[in-house]
Amino acid sequence: MLKNNTLAAFILGGLMSIGLVLSAQGIGNSLIKMKSMERTVTVKGLAEKEVKANIAIWPIRFTEVDNDLNALYASVQDKTDKVVGFLAAQGFTSDEISTSLPSIEDRQAQGYVDPNVKYRYAAKVTISLYTKRVDLLLSSQKSMLDLTKEGIAISNQDYNSRTEFLFTELNKVKPEMVQSATQNAREVATKFASDSDSRLGKIKQASQGQFSISNRDSNTPYIKRVRIVSTLTYYLDD
Repeated sequence: MLKNNTLAAFILGGLMSIGLVLSAQGIGNSLIKMKSMERTVTVKGLAEKEVKANIAIWPIRFTEVDNDLNALYASVQDKTDKVVGFLAAQGFTSDEISTSLPSIEDRQAQGYVDPNVKYRYAAKVTISLYTKRVDLLLSSQKSMLDLTKEGIAISNQDYNSRTEFLFTELNKVKPEMVQSATQNAREVATKFASDSDSRLGKIKQASQGQFSISNRDSNTPYIKRVRIVSTLTYYLDD
C-alpha cells in the first residue's frame, strides 16, 4: 500500500514539474514576444509651407511741433485729414482706417528746458490701417511720396511704426501639413528599418508638435513660413 502511495506521489510530482516547465516556457515565449514588440524607432517629420499674410496693420505716424497750442491742434487736424484722404484715395474704406487722439508733449513742463529746443509743444499722431487687402496696402506704401509733398514726414524707422503682417488662416493649411510631416517621418523611419534589416510596423505613438509662423525674410515680411515638426514612434518587426 505504501509502495503504491509513493508511486502515485512520484507520478503526481512529475506531472507538476512538467506543468511548471511548460508554464515557464509559455511565459518565457510571451516575454520574448513582448520584448520583440518593444523594438521601436522614433523619428521626426518636417513640413514647411510658404503663405501670404492675409491681414496687415499699418501704423502711420508723424510728429507736429508748434509754440502755440491752438495752432498745433489745427495743424494736427489738417494733416490727419490729409493722411485719411490719402488712404481713401488709395481705395481703403472708413472701416479700415482709425485715428486716435494725438499725444501732446509740453517740453517746458518737464522741469528742465533744453535751450536748443525751438518749439514748446510736440504732438505725436497715429493713424492706423487694419486691412485684409494686403496687396493694396503694399502698393499704397509705394505712393507715400504724395504725403511728403503735403509736408507730412511719416516716421517709418522706429519699431512701433513698422507694418505688421499676420497669417490667421492656419486651419486651412493644417491638415495638409500634418499629413506631409507624417509622410516625411515615415520615409525616415522606413529608411532606418531597411538599414537595420527590419520591417517598419505600426505607429506606437505620435505627437503632432507645434506650428510656428515666421517671416520668410526681413525684406518680405508679408510672406510667411509655416512650419511643423511631428514626432512619431514606430514598431520594428524582424
